Amino acid sequence: MKPIINLSIKMLWLLLCLVLVACNRTDNLAPVVNKSLLAGNIYVVQPGDTLYSIAFGAGRDYRQLAAVNHIRSPYRIQAGQRIHLSAKATSKTQSPKQRLKTASNKKGKAKRTHASVNPSAVHWQWPVRGRVIKRFTLSKPVNAGINISGKPGQAVRATAKGQVVYSGNGVFGYGNLLIVQHNQDYLSAYAHNQKNLVREGQWVKPGQTIALMGQSGAVRVMLHFEIRKNGKPVNPINYLPR
Repeated sequence: MKPIINLSIKMLWLLLCLVLVACNRTDNLAPVVNKSLLAGNIYVVQPGDTLYSIAFGAGRDYRQLAAVNHIRSPYRIQAGQRIHLSAKATSKTQSPKQRLKTASNKKGKAKRTHASVNPSAVHWQWPVRGRVIKRFTLSKPVNAGINISGKPGQAVRATAKGQVVYSGNGVFGYGNLLIVQHNQDYLSAYAHNQKNLVREGQWVKPGQTIALMGQSGAVRVMLHFEIRKNGKPVNPINYLPR
């Protein structure tokens, strides 16, 4: 009789452990993106999205999305709005006059990109003290930034002066994410935060604490840090002081 009771107790204990592990994993996973929101090259805006976060998740320049979707500064969008992620998605539905306007916008964008700001104009600094545990690579498995180790609750600081253009957890795989715009060409991103401390639209100073390090959407405590130029990831090590 005793062996049966002991076996039952062990099974209940194992079941309880599995439940606790599942709960912890659920807390650490990034929000699951509903694939039905993405139909081809069209994305349906969700509450909390910004044009910057959509562009970031799609690997696009926010100005490109603005031009394709005829969205003017300050780039306000609404939940339920359909965002075309490429010009191909709109070419079939545009009139000849609209296509001419889109082409004109692209031409103007090309001129602005040619006159892009020199990286030295942004005075970069490290966002956190810690060891780089994963470096930038665009080969598989891709890491579009660098991963820096640290402690839970450690201060994450703005790497340069800028304006917060996204603060949320709606970009798949990044957990609690902050995106800061530094000028027309450069953005920086801070992912897997325990808590974001600044809001969208807020201006931040270099070295200002903007988040607390955590492991939201990650398997360990760390900061995933990215710098993007014209929507494309670049190696942060080439910009940060040695």
